[in-house]
Amino acid sequence: MTLPSLGGLTSLSVLDHPDLLGPSVAAALATWPHTGEIAVVAIDPDLADTAAMSAAYDLPLDTGANYVVVAGRRDGEERAAACVVRADTRADVNGLVKRTLDVRKCSFLAMDRAVEESGMEYGGITPVGLPDPWRVLVDSRVLDIEIAVLGSGVRRSKLLVPGRLLAELPGAEVVEGLGVPVS
Repeated sequence: MTLPSLGGLTSLSVLDHPDLLGPSVAAALATWPHTGEIAVVAIDPDLADTAAMSAAYDLPLDTGANYVVVAGRRDGEERAAACVVRADTRADVNGLVKRTLDVRKCSFLAMDRAVEESGMEYGGITPVGLPDPWRVLVDSRVLDIEIAVLGSGVRRSKLLVPGRLLAELPGAEVVEGLGVPVS
């Protein structure tokens, strides 16, 4: 099978290059049936931010899939989720995400807590290999991205994944309208 490619990035097999992946990402991909359709690409870690990477590697912004980790409480129980949206949108945290999690208030998880609990680097957090209690909410429009650029668990690389496969992530929930256009 041919690895996905995008722009001038050099696609490598995720199974042959676990050194370019966060530990939980490598473990998740080692058992995922779609691993042969995913590539990892090495990047400059200073360019891990979506906008900087898109500019430096001449990638359209609509190839990026961004995520935010949010949490809220209901009846004393915390409910956390990673929200995956196209890079040219933002997650509807105070509307649809809040209603989907069934919480009164939804907030972004503090960076240090997101890093600690995910076991991934800031700027590299990805919906692949997240802790079990976290829900993975995927905007339906992400599935239409031919080759999506995702984090790899570390800042020095990215994953190239056919967008349709994000619906196949363990625990993924496809949500219509999760991402709203950035004005």
